[in-house]
Formats: sequence, structure tokens, C-alpha cells
Amino acid sequence: MSPLADRYGRRFPYLRLSVIPACNFRCTYCLPHGYHADAKAPAPLSLAEITRLLRGFTELGMHKLRITGGEPSVRHDLSEILRTAAAVPGISKLAMTTNGSLLAKRLHEWMDAGLNAINVSVDTLDRASFAHITGHDRLDDILHGVDMALAAGMSSVKLNAVLMRDVNDRELPAWLDYLRDRPIGVRFIELMQTGDNLAFFRDHHVRAETMEAELLEAGWQVLPRAADAGPAREYRHADYAGRIGIIAPYSKDFCAGCNRLRVTATGDLRLCLFGEFGIPLRPLLQSDEQLEDLVHAIGGQIGRKEQGHFLHEGRTGVTPHLASTGG
Repeated sequence: MSPLADRYGRRFPYLRLSVIPACNFRCTYCLPHGYHADAKAPAPLSLAEITRLLRGFTELGMHKLRITGGEPSVRHDLSEILRTAAAVPGISKLAMTTNGSLLAKRLHEWMDAGLNAINVSVDTLDRASFAHITGHDRLDDILHGVDMALAAGMSSVKLNAVLMRDVNDRELPAWLDYLRDRPIGVRFIELMQTGDNLAFFRDHHVRAETMEAELLEAGWQVLPRAADAGPAREYRHADYAGRIGIIAPYSKDFCAGCNRLRVTATGDLRLCLFGEFGIPLRPLLQSDEQLEDLVHAIGGQIGRKEQGHFLHEGRTGVTPHLASTGG
């Protein structure tokens, strides 16, 4: 079957799969009161269901997979999920986004299972500010895990920092010092409104384009975007080993280059992080004989993908917080 494409000509080689909605951090912009499980919610997809799901997507041209949460390391069989995913024919890049709480302890186990790219959420390099944002005084341990990933030769190591006005939006000099000798990417993500963070969003939203202007003025140059890359506009500078990415969802034409789909921990296909609906795929993940039906179901839904999100209108879809869908 030909690669998955929508009516606007966008192709989708990249899948973001949440494996669990739970998270062990209490980030101010996502889960300020911690994660509270819904006793009536269905269990996350099993290993067998995940395997069938990935086979369906690779039939449609998916070759880059990112494991997300919540926090994926909360799931006890994470290494088995990684090992299974790495063995699916067609998947060439296996990435994960994590808060890094178990990175130093489990890095080599995850790499042995097939993980070859990692994004770690680090919103600040200031220890006190990190503890305030996340509810955990773990910055030093997490940064140690990041250095371990670099030393181990992981092919892609990136940090994610959500930009927040009057919280961490004046820390670019510290980040530049950090990047001078580290071949690492730092991605600054514009704070997004979700279903339950409106007051926080109004207090702390700052346009990421402001930082882009600072970078350009300082001699940073924008890089061409790879076909399977995420949404960041990446910049480089000859004086720095590291790179900087900017994710600005409120910028013009942000969605024009969308190349990724999402599946929630319970098997709902989300055509957009801020979409108005989910498409349940779990009923088609119960036996290997359903592969053809699964492939046709995914392909048949792609025509419902909108040209862009509706964040400018304050419409956040069915996403109550970023942990619910994997960010």
C-alpha cells in the first residue's frame, strides 16, 4: 500500500504512541496536582495489541516511532515494548520522550532494547526552578543521565523546555553555555493552551518567535527540515556544538509541515494533538488476522484530518492536558 497521505498532500511517516497516561511528576503547566487515575478507564494497550498496531502503521509507511506517556518509564514493561517495537519490520528510528527520572538507571537497558533517540523534558537548568516546575528536586540526576546518553553514543539526544513567561523565558544565556561543548539539541516549546490550564496559559504564555528573533540576531542559522523530523525549526551556530529548536504552534503555517499521527495509551487514533475526536482502533487489535482491516481503517480516517489546529480560537479539542495524549 502507498504511504499514508491526507487531502492536503501531507505524508505521515512518524507515529507518536502513548503507552501510559500516568506521570510521576507534577509539572505546573500539565499536571500541577499530580496524576489521578480514573478507576473506570480501560487499561493501556497490551504488548500484543501494541505489536499489531505498529504492524498496521508500518504497512502504511510509518518508519519513525516515538514512545510517549504520560511518563513511559512508569510502565513496568517499557523495555519489552521497546524491544518489540525495534523488531517490527519497517521501523528504522525508535525514539522516546521522558522526564528522565529513570534515565541514569535504565539508559543502557533501553538502548539494548533498541532505543536510538531520546528527548528529555528539562524546562530549566536552575535547580530550584526545576524543583518548582516539576515538584521534584531531580535536575542533577537527570542531567547526569543526559550526559550518559551522550557518552554512550546515542544517535539523537535532545532536551525539551516549555517556555513560560516570568518562569524560564530569560534563561537563554545559561542554555548557550550548556550547548557550547555538548552535541545536543535543546528545543524550546511555546506553552500551549489545553482543556484545563487556561488561567496558567494566560499568565505565562510567551511567543516562541521572540526567542527566534534573538537567535537570528546572534548569528544562528536555520537548518533544512528532514522529512521525518518533528515540528521544531532547528538552528545552528558555528561556535556551538549543540543546536536549538523552536516549536511555535501559534506561528503562521505551523501545521503545513505536519507529518505525525498519535495513538493514545488505550488505542485511540488522534489525527491532531488538539483534535475534536479520537478514532478507536483497539477493536482491530485483537488478533493477527485483523491486520488488513486495521490498515484500511487507518487509511480511511486520514481524510478527516484538518488543515490546521484551532488553538488561535481557544479550541483545545479533547486534550485535557498534555500527559493525556503524549504532548
